[in-house]
This record gives sequence, structure tokens and C-alpha cells, in this order.
Amino acid sequence: MKKPRPLTVVIKLGTSSIVDEKTHEPLLPILTLIVDTAVKLQKTGHRVVIVSSGAIGVGLRRMDVDKRPKHLAQLQALAAIGQCRLMSLWDGLFQHLEQPIAQILLTKNDIADRTRYLNAQNTFNALLDMGVIPIVNENDTLAVSEIKFGDNDTLSAITAAMLHADHLFLMTDVDCLYDKNPRSHPDARPIEVVEDISDVVADVSSAGSSVGTGGMSTKLIAARLGTSAGVTVIITRSSNPGNILNIVNYLYAESNHSSGESDSDEESLIAASTSLNLMAPSGSSNGPPLHTRFLPSSDPIRDRHFWLLHTLNPHGTIYIDQGAHRALVGKAGLLPVGVVDVEGNFAQHEPVRVVVVNRLSSPGPDGKMRGDYAEEVGRALVNYASAEITRIMGHQSSEIEELLGYADSEYVVNRQQMVFFRKDSRPTTPVLTPVTTPGLH
Repeated sequence: MKKPRPLTVVIKLGTSSIVDEKTHEPLLPILTLIVDTAVKLQKTGHRVVIVSSGAIGVGLRRMDVDKRPKHLAQLQALAAIGQCRLMSLWDGLFQHLEQPIAQILLTKNDIADRTRYLNAQNTFNALLDMGVIPIVNENDTLAVSEIKFGDNDTLSAITAAMLHADHLFLMTDVDCLYDKNPRSHPDARPIEVVEDISDVVADVSSAGSSVGTGGMSTKLIAARLGTSAGVTVIITRSSNPGNILNIVNYLYAESNHSSGESDSDEESLIAASTSLNLMAPSGSSNGPPLHTRFLPSSDPIRDRHFWLLHTLNPHGTIYIDQGAHRALVGKAGLLPVGVVDVEGNFAQHEPVRVVVVNRLSSPGPDGKMRGDYAEEVGRALVNYASAEITRIMGHQSSEIEELLGYADSEYVVNRQQMVFFRKDSRPTTPVLTPVTTPGLH
């Protein structure tokens, strides 16, 4: 029988899992258990990455500041103060178990360039091959809103996708999602398995803690991103870090027992699961600890396509007609005749949104040639700047040189530079309502 392959496991810890919300003191018992769990996974042969928030929270404690400030410069200063102490804390805890770690600080700008994205990917893999546990955080010292991931939940999902990880654990202050609010409904049942996030209805109103930025909505966005890239995303309680090891061992054993010829645990899990699997309130005595598991897509978006869809901030929008959309779906490039409108100020080879609209026979009241219908279908890297596309849109490719004085390409977008969203890959906040999980951070 083929030897089971090792897994790549990404563990995301929010600030409220690392520091006390009121005193900002590090939660050493939880951190110690996280370290013990990560080392045990490593010694079992698995590859482990930790995405750790907490720099600002630790900085608050170091500087004796009661509340998280609102000014960006102050936040960045606290992040700079806290990050070195946070890494010192991690290093000290891992050193007791003789486990080397590495620090990786990222902003969205660092991976917006394809070459730098690949360099980051190669660095991660080199560290993991050396038996090192990378500890990742957003570079809050330098990041501004334009280049922020938004939350470390999103950063952890992008990291997991970059590494083709098997599991992404989003550690929270609750066990899992429930079909009803367990505080007001004693018969509320935990949701164990979700095959399709669009089938889930959940309360996304809960915000993060006073020292963090996350909440329910960011967990669901991360789950959508991770599963679209082929990653199993798991929500479980951070105060019981041993859950990670128990869940991994349970899924690993279940996969290797049931799959037989399969190389991946995800394939067998998808085949065996229903769209929404509810456990009894107490859980199974023979099963894993309470958790919610979002199963990965059977047709994942990876590598260049994931990078184009989810790591680049669009600099503008091009509106195309239905005929151009059909041509793109049929693997053809986007010709200027199919472009209806352009918004934004972008340069050649920059990312844009691609939106399908109805082309009007004459300009509407706003002077535009597009109707009310609009559907964003994907992202693209353009061959021409926005001002140039505005001049050539609606014209034949043979007219480009006459209109611009040159013609770099007959296409506004080459087909290989265009990626379509799928049902599970749209980067939008799910609009979901009644499954509730109170206090999720």
C-alpha cells in the first residue's frame, strides 16, 4: 500500500487568541499548547505554517496603552514595537522544543508582482523542506489600506493557497458554526461539514475583539478563498489547540482508510459528504472535537489563476458586451470591438475588473452605451492603458494602429491573461443569515 503523504497545515491565530483583550498580556497557556501541537504535527512528518496576529496587541501592552488607537501612524508604531516582542515570544517557546522558526512579513504589494509572488512561494517551500515553521504576519508597520490584505484571515487563506495546503485552521473563541444561536436555542446543533459555502446561512454581524479586526464575515471570506484553491478550511476553538492535532489525525486516518487508491484526503471527504452535515449537540464520542469543516473545491483555482483573481487590486474596469463574453468563454481573446466602456485610470499590463453589460443601440441618458445589467465575471491584465482602450473600443483590430499610432496587440486582453470567477471563487462577502455563532473572533 502506498505510504500516506504528509500534509501541509496552516494555523491562523487572531489577536484575541494571543493576548488578553483587557490586559493585553500574552496568553501563555494557549501559546504553549499551540507550540506543542505544531511541533507534534512537524514530528509526525507534516509541514506547518502559523499565521499569527498580535503585533499591535503586544505593542499595546509594551507601551501601557489601554485602547487600540485610530491613527494609522500610531498603529504602525505599535506594530513595530510589538512585532519584535511577539517573535521573541514565539522563538522562546519553540526553542524549548528545539524547533526552528522563521518570520515572514507580507503586504499585498509584496505578492502583487508575479515574480515576487513566486519568490515568496519558493521561500516558504525552502523553509518547510528544512523543517522550519514559518510564522507569517501582515507587515502592519508599512501596510496602508491600499496594500493591506484586510485581515489575517484573508492572509492565511492566500498563504494556504500559495502553498497548496491541505488544511487551514481558523482558530476562534467558539467551537464551530451552529444551525441556530446556541445561547437562545438549547437544541442548536453544530454544523460539522459544509461542502458548498453558498448553501450556508450564517450571522455575519459579529465583529472582532477590541484588539483585533476579524469576525464572522472574514472567516467566511477566508473559507471561500481557501476552498476555491483546494484547501480544507476548519473553524475550531483556539483555547483548545489540541483540537488541531485530533482533527488532523481523524481526517488523515479517515482519508487513508476510505480512499484506498486516492492520494488526497479531500477527494474521499467530498465523495462521502453531504452539502451540510449536522452533528448531534454533544458530538460523537468516537469522532473528532467539535469543529466546522469547509470542504475544498473539486476543481480548484491554483497558481497563476488564483494569483490573478485574489492577490491583485483592480485598477479599473472594462465593460464588455455579451458577444465578447461568449468569445472569451470560448478561449478567444478580447477584441476592441467587444469593449463597451472603460472606468478608472490604469496602465498597460495592470489588473482590471471585467464586467459584462448589455450594449445599447444608442447612448443612454448618461451618454453611456451600456444598459443597467452588469455582472462582474473575472479579472484581466490589459494590453493597453485606459485612455488607449477608450479610443479603440468599438473599433476593429485593424484600426488600432491608425487610432493610436501603434499596435502592440490585436487584443485588448489576451485570453491567457483573463481569469473567470467560479461559483466558489468570487471575492465578495457572503450575504448570509440565520446560522449563528456568537462572539466569534
